[in-house]
Amino acid sequence: MRSSVVAGKFYPGTKDTLLNDLETLMPFGKHKKDVIGVMSPHAGYMFSGAVAGEVFSGIVPKNTYIILGPNHTGNGARIASCNESWSTPIGGIGIDVELLDSIMSKTMVLTEDKLAHTFEHSIEVQLPFIQKISPKARIVPISINNGSFQEYVELAGAIAGAVKQTGTEVTIVASTDMTHYESRKIAKYKDQIAIDEVLKLDGKGLISVVEHQNISMCGYIPTAIMLMAARELGAKKAELVKYTDSGEVTGDTNEVVGYAGVVIY
Repeated sequence: MRSSVVAGKFYPGTKDTLLNDLETLMPFGKHKKDVIGVMSPHAGYMFSGAVAGEVFSGIVPKNTYIILGPNHTGNGARIASCNESWSTPIGGIGIDVELLDSIMSKTMVLTEDKLAHTFEHSIEVQLPFIQKISPKARIVPISINNGSFQEYVELAGAIAGAVKQTGTEVTIVASTDMTHYESRKIAKYKDQIAIDEVLKLDGKGLISVVEHQNISMCGYIPTAIMLMAARELGAKKAELVKYTDSGEVTGDTNEVVGYAGVVIY
């Protein structure tokens, strides 16, 4: 089992405190959309937890979540799955082995490599929210460092094809923060450009604007792959749930990190 590495850092390290925080971060009684994908931030809960909480509290729970996250550490394979169960202070969360095997049978892009996941936080930070809404859920974690656009298209197709083949009801989670360490004014401007492409469900457009406009959105590739897979699975619409930045907590608007939550349905 992959043990949590940022419990007590990015989010509370004890079960009771974590569950209490989730109760605060996840609004009760929200109308729930039956979504195909979401974009959710992965910073410490004091900064981005309210955005992630709005996202997850507003979606219909599923049995399986495919979680695509950027590889900040650079360790392991460029595009890596993991077949180990994961743990958080809430408990363990297992792998949907049938779905993972189906994805891997459809592409050579994806490599099984637990090293890529060992110290990476982008997927782990999503898990307590998933455990809160879907206590018996399983996951398919995929860490992404870099690759070619054709590889991203192939992985998105493999994900969509495997979901169709297995008949699994899934939500695809793209884990990302937005602009890093720029002024609030610049961050908001750049982030809106990227968000506009997400709302158009345009994965290729998102990659293009992030790279050409030098937007420091760490999970833009996972988000683009999520969008491409979601479109193959019938997604037609996207909705911005919440946007904020770290300055709301620190009071420093000269260097902020942006956080956005989006649902795809």
